[in-house]
Amino acid sequence: MELVLPPKVTDRAFARLAEIATLTGERRPLRVAVDGGGCSGFQYDIRLDDAAADDLVLEKDGQRVLVDSVSLPFLTNAVIDFTDELIGARFVVQNPNATSSCGCGTSFSI
Repeated sequence: MELVLPPKVTDRAFARLAEIATLTGERRPLRVAVDGGGCSGFQYDIRLDDAAADDLVLEKDGQRVLVDSVSLPFLTNAVIDFTDELIGARFVVQNPNATSSCGCGTSFSI
């Protein structure tokens, strides 16, 4: 039986959240959710948001990442990271549960 673990958040992602808080003067958590849709069946919804009662809260150095209870099973053992590449800077999800994903990196199937 495989161990079910919540997603992990990299130090780089937490550091970027701290930079955003410094730039905006506002410290808001990052929400990582899974919605139906996208070109592969599911898509990630990654945005700054307020916490809800049923959220899993991942926290480090005062920065928080939220995952709602519906999205949590889709993100088991996933890694939430921040990447700054030639094509752009963004938060990304490395999801071992996804059987395929599209080129944009925000849509996947299970």
